[in-house]
Amino acid sequence: MNILVSNDDGIFAQGMRTLATALAAAEHQVTVVCPDRERSATGHGLTMHKPIRAEMVEGVFPPTVQAWSCSGTPADCVKLALGALVDQPPDVVISGINHGPNLGTDVLYSGTVSAAMEGAMEGIPAIAVSLTSFSHQTFTPAAHFICDLLADTTLFPMAKPMLLNVNVPPLETADIKGVTLTRQGIRRYFDLFEKRLDPRGKTYYWLAGEAIEEVEDPLATQRWPEDVRQALAAIPTDVQAINDRYISVTPLQYNLTAVTDLDSLAAWHPRSGVSSV
Repeated sequence: MNILVSNDDGIFAQGMRTLATALAAAEHQVTVVCPDRERSATGHGLTMHKPIRAEMVEGVFPPTVQAWSCSGTPADCVKLALGALVDQPPDVVISGINHGPNLGTDVLYSGTVSAAMEGAMEGIPAIAVSLTSFSHQTFTPAAHFICDLLADTTLFPMAKPMLLNVNVPPLETADIKGVTLTRQGIRRYFDLFEKRLDPRGKTYYWLAGEAIEEVEDPLATQRWPEDVRQALAAIPTDVQAINDRYISVTPLQYNLTAVTDLDSLAAWHPRSGVSSV
């Protein structure tokens, strides 16, 4: 396959280099376009008011891998790659392996997911892959899983392009229980802004805090029809799957329409004009 690899941890991140090397060893044609520095939690931001620069990187990847360092965001990297750096569209866009989880509501902030989503928005199958630990450094099980996933002829080539959000528990392969299809869960954070002083005596704030374990099932807050609710209840959330030591695979989409709320708003008839009050 012709594969475009990106990330949000930067061009020298170990997780991405492990993935690109494994894909090249599996005889895929690999092109890497990644930020020139860490751009985590940038969401789907794009660079609009300054130039984007890209430089080729040599000596870091296997000789068959063409790599670029980009001054932009993760979404910029994929957009620039598709629009200017690669000769033909890739068969799949893969973002990661991220250092840390992208579970539940993390996907709304994630540069990793946004890079993959940029590919999906262009009609290209995409995968976002994350290792659910910031301290664990063994990325090989996640890289091997992605190689196996691409080799699965029941999935690739995809009949309908989609984005798969893959989260891998920080375990050796033998300790991972398996792979399960999941739905997006809820992962809340206890946010804390630490107030500090810089060397000149001026105040600044540093976002700290930590993730709180999943405290409720998203089904509790969604007004799904009962038959849909029952079907979804049989599918674990991504947070639950990781806690149970499974690799989580969640299909995501960029259409955020709250479909079930359209019915509840049906009695509201918006006026054509805007009040001047």
